[in-house]
Amino acid sequence: MKYKKFIALLLTALIAIGTVGCGGNKQNEGDKSKEEGKKDEVIELTFWHAMGGVNGKAIETMVDNFNKSHDNIKVTAQFQGTYDDALTKLKTAMQAKSGPDLVQVYDIGTRFMIDSGWITPMQDLIDGDKDFKVDNLEPNLLAYYTVDGKLYSMPFNSSTPILYYNKNAFKEAGLDPEVAPKNFKEIGEYAKKLTKKDGNNVSQYGYSMAVYGWFFEQLLAKQGALYANNGNGRKDKATAVAWSEGEGRQAALNILNEWKTLVDSGYAGNFGRKTDDTKNAFSAGRTAMIMESTAALGGLLKGTGDRFEIGTAFLPDIAESNKDGGVIIGGASLWAIDNGDEARKKATWEVIKYFVSAEQQVFWNNQSGYFSVTKEAYDLPQMNDSLKEKPQFKTAIDQLHNTPVTEATSGGLVGVFAEARQTVEKEIELMLQNKQTADQTIDNAAKSINAAIENYNTTTK
Repeated sequence: MKYKKFIALLLTALIAIGTVGCGGNKQNEGDKSKEEGKKDEVIELTFWHAMGGVNGKAIETMVDNFNKSHDNIKVTAQFQGTYDDALTKLKTAMQAKSGPDLVQVYDIGTRFMIDSGWITPMQDLIDGDKDFKVDNLEPNLLAYYTVDGKLYSMPFNSSTPILYYNKNAFKEAGLDPEVAPKNFKEIGEYAKKLTKKDGNNVSQYGYSMAVYGWFFEQLLAKQGALYANNGNGRKDKATAVAWSEGEGRQAALNILNEWKTLVDSGYAGNFGRKTDDTKNAFSAGRTAMIMESTAALGGLLKGTGDRFEIGTAFLPDIAESNKDGGVIIGGASLWAIDNGDEARKKATWEVIKYFVSAEQQVFWNNQSGYFSVTKEAYDLPQMNDSLKEKPQFKTAIDQLHNTPVTEATSGGLVGVFAEARQTVEKEIELMLQNKQTADQTIDNAAKSINAAIENYNTTTK
């Protein structure tokens, strides 16, 4: 009996030990499971952008392809409206500490974004990745977003202005459709021959240019002139515009006088400040030449259809020759928001690298008409096929590569650039309406912009 009790107690003890042992193994398995869970954890990122229509669909495709090729990162792209809308929403969100991980901001928001303290400079991400080669990126595009030797954002959708012209209209006017005007003097001569009038009614203007502040900035750079003082705001923060005095003022007067002369001649149309109105006039055959962004090529080709052939040429000089001049890039770049999470920063950098890869840049160029950020894209057969389909874009590439990288062509950095651009447009419009002279236009615009710059510098640390 005692023996049986001993055996029963022994079995109970063994079962208890086995149970404890099993429980311990389950605990270890649970720890391992947690560790594996961390490794498999998906980092979710938010990307704010300002691309609608076809360009917005292209971004969605790029994001979808990224998500399919990266198991541990999921990006959600969110359209925020216009560039101005996106920046306004970003300011509100950052104050509430609920901003995105990656945001697209237009070129003229650069100074503000640097001053904001919200971002992780792109250079920091690049320096932490030994495999990434900056030399593969277009130097003219990098120049705009590089300040004090540090790249703050990644160029993404970059464009420059070029001259678009109606080759059929050139032929009808007895002009060589393969030779475009090189300066504003020639534009006036061509415009006179291209203009069609029926009494006082003009059915086709020879040339038209939207009242757009970007064009004023470009024509300054074409003359090698700066927009803002302190080296275009690159040696130190800009405190005033550089085109209200001295050589800068003369460069501005050259632009305004040529512009006014063309409109007053009756050979140049003025369709106002909305660039779409001028583009639509060109597509409809109401003007034979226009100045527009390279990114407009796809829309203009679609808009004109088979009605006429479009030619493209470099942005015309104001004077007959500008040795050191060139164009400034427009468009926008990608900014990494500093969210204090290293894992999210690394994930954001993976997204940026993917977007600027050669393959994705070929797709982006083909869909949007913006420049490829990386030079390697031009080595891919898909890019060659795209250029054969749209040979007019070769003009934009050649113009970009022919532009020297200078303080003027790198673009101005002003914290209130959006406001400044609108001020310039308003004042030019008054001049074209014969309500003020070119000199008054410069004085009025400079006074308003300089006051805004002073206020910005005072309130922004």
